[in-house]
Amino acid sequence: MNTVFETVRHDVDLCVVGGGMAGTIAAIAAARHGIRVALMQDRPMLGGNASSEIRMWIGGAHGRDNREGGILEEIELENFYRNPGHKFSIWDTVVYEKAMLEPGITLLMNCSCLDADMRDGQVEWVLGWQTTTQTYHKVYARIFADCSGDSVLAPLTGAEYRYGREARAAYDEPIAPIEEDRKTMGMSILFQTRETDSPKPFIKPDWAYTYDDADIPHRPQVVDGKHNFWWMEVGGEADCIRDTEELRDELLKIAYGVWDHMKNRGDHGVENHELDWIGMLPGKRESRRYVGDYVVCQSDVEAAGKHFPDIVAYGGWSMDDHFPAGIHHLDSHPTIYHPAPSPWGIPYRALYSRNIPNLMFAGRNISTTHTAMSSSRVMATCALVGQAVGTAAACAVAEDCLPDQIDIRALQVMLMEDDCWLPYTEPRPLPALTREAEVSHPVVRDGVERGDDHLLKVKSGETVSYTFAKEQFVHGVRLVFDSDFNRNYHNMPCCFLYGEERFVFPATMVTDFTVTVVAQDGSRSEIPVTKNRRRLVRLEINKPAVRVELSMQKAFGTDEMRLFSFEVN
Repeated sequence: MNTVFETVRHDVDLCVVGGGMAGTIAAIAAARHGIRVALMQDRPMLGGNASSEIRMWIGGAHGRDNREGGILEEIELENFYRNPGHKFSIWDTVVYEKAMLEPGITLLMNCSCLDADMRDGQVEWVLGWQTTTQTYHKVYARIFADCSGDSVLAPLTGAEYRYGREARAAYDEPIAPIEEDRKTMGMSILFQTRETDSPKPFIKPDWAYTYDDADIPHRPQVVDGKHNFWWMEVGGEADCIRDTEELRDELLKIAYGVWDHMKNRGDHGVENHELDWIGMLPGKRESRRYVGDYVVCQSDVEAAGKHFPDIVAYGGWSMDDHFPAGIHHLDSHPTIYHPAPSPWGIPYRALYSRNIPNLMFAGRNISTTHTAMSSSRVMATCALVGQAVGTAAACAVAEDCLPDQIDIRALQVMLMEDDCWLPYTEPRPLPALTREAEVSHPVVRDGVERGDDHLLKVKSGETVSYTFAKEQFVHGVRLVFDSDFNRNYHNMPCCFLYGEERFVFPATMVTDFTVTVVAQDGSRSEIPVTKNRRRLVRLEINKPAVRVELSMQKAFGTDEMRLFSFEVN
């Protein structure tokens, strides 16, 4: 190595490589559970495919009340509150600050992982090159989590991985190809348009393609806020890592050609629209996938009745299997939406390496077949997996063991306490103080934190309370409000429509409330909260009490105060 440049050493408990939504949330979850984390990201912003560089909206499980909670919901709510103008640079900042402001995280931006070293069969350190400072960063850690999407640590460490599509018979997958191959889903460059109040011209670059209707059949050529241009896709028949630069060039020709077709070659209803932004970095769907102790396959996705005892996350997107030819697949729609039940469970055994004991992973690179990955790859699912991996790493550090040796039930309880719902799983035990106290509204301690049947609706100022038979020391309270899990919009728009009124902070969210602690002598201590924008809220009390009261004064856009859970501990 050239020794002209400085090498900075970092000693942490967990090193996360890759700062997409999965990696960012893994790092935050681990740090919040008390361990030291380094987050190495090769881009100038966090968020991966959801960032301003690529601008894919965050999709996840279909179905009523199946929206993903946890840290992802916390980030989205903060963005709605702070970013009513739908600016992607503000979205970037919201994601970035969640990691930047978290104690325990060393954030290494613009830092590409380029080497790793092994000792006794485990990863000892990874090396990154930070372009902005011209500095090497060598990170030593007990556990490593590869959330890079491309599984950069696989070739560097010798971890087992797969690339391409398995043969149909390998896992008895009816929708897999008969023979295995090295084809994948491709990558896309997106663009965003803005609707104005007057006609706007568009001049195509000379080097871009020219398309007629026959060149791009079966493609949704509309700008309605419900469709983006994901189908501008190539690369599935090439190498989605090695050939990325050439594929980007091809995608730019395609993207400008598609917009030229819509603006200048037929009536597509976009006379008043202008091209507001076009990406320079392709968004990838698939490349290397690690092999864990379990490989999730088609039957696991489809079998709603097959529930893993080590479930730590869930999916619920269809098996959305894009044709490798992408835009050049002219015979039909460019993907097949094979149905999948929502939700379906993701086992912990698919989140750590089968042959590298201290290597974990989260994102589209978890241990699945190509077919199963076509459902698990969407970003909200990846975010849940990221929170599970970060929390599991903290468990391994606390228990002084390797990732495959942790107490799975303890992990599940921690995830549920952090608002990560685990379907088909025994509910977590409520705190003894909550179970044993007299409660004014029993629904707030039924342990289910989604669905109208488990929602308390009261008027502003009405008191919800716990009363104890004798004075008790109360450490804190845990609240879960209603952030409208059935809202019909994503984290950010795919285009900017004139007078767009979606993408707003949920009207149902309680923003102003007061927790009151009543002592045995009748004295009252109040903890007022205003401008709340979190679904999950924890408050420290640390006082003796005979009663704890909650009064909700204001919601963001309704007179009804809505609450799923109120616990004392």
